[in-house]
Amino acid sequence: MLRVLVLVLIVTAAAFGLAQFADAPGSLVITWLGYRIETSVLVGALGVLTLVVLLLFLWSVLRFVITRPVAMRRSLHRRRRERGIEALSQGMIAIGAGDRERAQRYAAIAKKALPDEPLTDVLRGQAAQLGGDRATARKIFESMTERPATELFGLHGLFLEAKRENELEAARQFAQRAVRRNPKVSWSVNALFELQCRVGDWTGALRTLAVARDHKQVDRDMATRRCAVLLTAQAKEAEASDVDRARELALEAHKLAPDLVPAADIAGRLLAGQGHTMRASRLIAKSWKLSPHPDLAMAYAHARPGDSPRERLRRVKLLAQSTPASVEGPIAVATEAVEARDWASAREALQPLLGDRPTARVCTLMARVEGGESGDSGRVREWLARAVRAPRDPAWTADGAVSDQWAPISPVTGALDAFAWRVPVEVLGAEEEALVIDVASPAGQPAMIGAASAAAPAAVAAEAPQVTTMEAEPVEAAPEPPPAPEPPAPAPPAPEAPPSEPETTAPAKIDDGAQAAPVEDGAADKTAQVEIVIPTHQPDDPGPEPVDPDEEPVIIREGGPMPPR
Repeated sequence: MLRVLVLVLIVTAAAFGLAQFADAPGSLVITWLGYRIETSVLVGALGVLTLVVLLLFLWSVLRFVITRPVAMRRSLHRRRRERGIEALSQGMIAIGAGDRERAQRYAAIAKKALPDEPLTDVLRGQAAQLGGDRATARKIFESMTERPATELFGLHGLFLEAKRENELEAARQFAQRAVRRNPKVSWSVNALFELQCRVGDWTGALRTLAVARDHKQVDRDMATRRCAVLLTAQAKEAEASDVDRARELALEAHKLAPDLVPAADIAGRLLAGQGHTMRASRLIAKSWKLSPHPDLAMAYAHARPGDSPRERLRRVKLLAQSTPASVEGPIAVATEAVEARDWASAREALQPLLGDRPTARVCTLMARVEGGESGDSGRVREWLARAVRAPRDPAWTADGAVSDQWAPISPVTGALDAFAWRVPVEVLGAEEEALVIDVASPAGQPAMIGAASAAAPAAVAAEAPQVTTMEAEPVEAAPEPPPAPEPPAPAPPAPEAPPSEPETTAPAKIDDGAQAAPVEDGAADKTAQVEIVIPTHQPDDPGPEPVDPDEEPVIIREGGPMPPR
């Protein structure tokens, strides 16, 4: 609207001026170089206007001729830049899609169109990595480190190449150089921290952790936890050479993370060894409430040197009362009760844990209780056989690796604080528990026949088939035959056999549905025996294999093996 108004004003002014010239005609006389030109004012004004327009046209033509090469050069540069930017865009897309050929083609186009563009080197380096040309990629990244704008990217590329080649020292140097260049970059700080932990450089890892915490690359809680783990690792290494330093490091780690079991264990043991019994007990009890663990129970029991087994049992009972919901308390009490030969206390502590499937530690402790209290080898073998098939107890586990002792880093990935006290993953396809067979003895008391023995529980348990508990049915005794006559004199008449009565227990053979056999001569006066035939087939077979007539069956009876008949 404003432009229309301005145009109307200009047209109005021009019309008004022309009207003035037309209403007031005058004469214009020009004398120049002996020439006299006389005309009206309107014609003179129009002539001047025409001359100005002609001069402007000539100037435009001259300017176009002079500036045309520069304009053409700029146009070519602009088109080349547009083509290069398009190549960079398509090349990055090809890199993301994993298209090696397209990425290399667009990288070549970008190099010709934009040789000085930093993104061109980025595309070329990543295309070389994608194509497997590591020598070219390394060369490109090294050239990028010489320019401040691309130095960090080049260091990152060199770090990745060194890590792929398993050159950990070179990778650590590249990461350390990147941290010095810009400590705010997270990849370099995290990579340097990981490599320092992997090689056991705990002091350097603490410094790197401080840099990450100062630049807010790790939250406060995680930084505190990592610091406690690193201090515990230092204390564990210094425990054998510098006890005082190890104690101070463990105390500082315990202060940062009271639930860290290794720190409390080391600090408690070292304090107790130096005579600080009360301080060690309080420290261990504090960690026990947060993370019950067998090592803490052991350290607490032996925190006061010279205590008798009964005194250690009393101390552990007090410790277990602080965590009634944890299974570690009863197990610790049972362990110390076994050491003190207090079998009643051990049974009482383990009784709540004897559910459907007690763990291996519980079964082992019950075997020790049975062996120490009554010396019943059968019960001991039974509990040991159950321990073979029992659920696994918690252990120090990291990335699938199980260890008896805690370690600051994972042996698989090298990650810090990877070990945790938890139940390891069960093996798929694990066999079921060994079966225990109850059979009736002649006196009517049950006798236990275990499917696994104490000497070789694993082998027996793996071969033990699933057998149903059965009792032999009583059968009538056959009449006794008369004694054989002696050669010198005729044999007296044999007495009549007493009325047939059921005997206590007759020998029976359970072999693929076979019936009970009659009692042999004189068997009424002997102890009855129960024979069970175990088919020779794998536990996971659908049924027994066909019996070879030339192969003798394996027979198990109460009291030991019995030769086949």
